[in-house]
Amino acid sequence: MKITDIKTAVIKGNFEWIIVKIYTDEGITGIGEAYWGAGVKEIIHHLKGILVGQDPFNVDFLFQRMMYRMSGAGSIAGATVTAISGVEIALWDVVGKALNTPVYNLFGGKFRDKIRIYADCGVEDDPRVCADKAQEVKAMGYTALKFDTYVPAVYQLDTHNRCLSTGAIRHIAKTVEALRQAVGEEIDLCLDCHWQYSTKDAIRLANALEEYNLLWLEDPTPPENIDALAKVAAFTNTPICTGENLYTKHGFRDLIQKQAADIVAPDIPKVGGLLESRRIADAADTYYIPMAPHNVSSPIGTMAAAHVCASIPNFLVMEFHSLGIPWWNDLVEGGGPVIKDGYITVPDKPGIGVELNEEVARQHLKGGETLFE
Repeated sequence: MKITDIKTAVIKGNFEWIIVKIYTDEGITGIGEAYWGAGVKEIIHHLKGILVGQDPFNVDFLFQRMMYRMSGAGSIAGATVTAISGVEIALWDVVGKALNTPVYNLFGGKFRDKIRIYADCGVEDDPRVCADKAQEVKAMGYTALKFDTYVPAVYQLDTHNRCLSTGAIRHIAKTVEALRQAVGEEIDLCLDCHWQYSTKDAIRLANALEEYNLLWLEDPTPPENIDALAKVAAFTNTPICTGENLYTKHGFRDLIQKQAADIVAPDIPKVGGLLESRRIADAADTYYIPMAPHNVSSPIGTMAAAHVCASIPNFLVMEFHSLGIPWWNDLVEGGGPVIKDGYITVPDKPGIGVELNEEVARQHLKGGETLFE
């Protein structure tokens, strides 16, 4: 079997979902997804020259080949790794279909039949509105929810120095208190800081939130300094989570070895794809660190990531970021919901187990884009 072509489609959801399709000379096609970002689609088309004529079964060889051949363009991180991730996922879909087996079987089988999902609920400026949103999403069957931190302007003494005023910390704590009262102790709550705070104030915030038993506090400090994050993790009992801005197993090495986070959160269609995510999970597991993948994907990338989540022992929970997209489920064939009562049932179909509904995809293409043309 040889690769004959690679094509893309960009679907406009709450993010731009970059869908990758690989064609082979035996008529088997593979579907994948790359994380959104400027230049990603163009890099995928450039990778075509590296891959056409190659055997798609050699997934790891092709991954390394793409990384090496793109090294001059910057394949340590960024859009290049993101593009390679989408291609790698599509390759695994080809292999699974050719062998008539789900992708998780190619990674040693599965530990679980269902993948627990947490719902990203965004941000609201009023704690009461947050509480109402939490109750609404809880009623959908989700057992874990995430909200973003929000600081009203009145508490922002300086918008550049990353420091939190006492009033800002109290406001965030008041919001979390309202959330906890709204959903009870049985629902896990996460809080995302989006890399905004200084080390000292991240510690103050984390300590102020300890009584609310968060599942985690996410990205409290900027992503480039692992030692700063390690200090935060060492000075609080609130679990610290990070990882969506790191790339490949090498990007996670220091984070894991220094135990700078209690939970790692790679974005699978961004970090290097399925096998690289499995390697990150294995490295984390040597320190007994669970993995909770960040995920803003369409059902294609989400279901692909679910195969990794099924195949690793240290999976915790995976993100769903499209509550506001009513046609999200419709993007794949079959008609039923991908997520039901807060869980994804791992498919037993070959490959990643889902196919793009091209009719629905055409209705939501990004302006000026075509569907695999």
